[in-house]
Amino acid sequence: MRPAALDWSVENCTIARAMEILGERWTVVVLREVFSGVRRFDDMRVRTGVPRQVLTNRLAMLVERGVLRREPYREPGSRERHEYRLTEMGLDLWPVLVAVLGWGDRYLADPQGAPLTVTHRDCGAEVRVALRCAEGHELTEPRDVLPRPGPGARRRD
Repeated sequence: MRPAALDWSVENCTIARAMEILGERWTVVVLREVFSGVRRFDDMRVRTGVPRQVLTNRLAMLVERGVLRREPYREPGSRERHEYRLTEMGLDLWPVLVAVLGWGDRYLADPQGAPLTVTHRDCGAEVRVALRCAEGHELTEPRDVLPRPGPGARRRD
């Protein structure tokens, strides 16, 4: 049986476009740090061990692509430097990182548990990502979801 997905092109797929930004390990590590409140270059470098040039490149790309913005600051007696803040586009990545964290915790955590958790600020309960359709139904099984061509899909010839 031939899958229906073969009838439409994925050349303009937004998953592929997103992975052009997110698809490298250090990029996701940088985003984890910024979401955790670590916004300054030297703090990120020391905390993560990202090589200086790699961190410079990742931050520049994230700024260029609109995920982060640079904000100037100056410590007394020092030159002006920049810290990195999430844009609206960057903030919208939070559920993605929480989903990756949940998957990693389930399959890759050390026996003593994960080193990072995310909790609801108000009640302290652990935060998880859940899938819901536009009608509000929670989807718990992968087979409950059906990929279909969207309005931007191109029919294969």
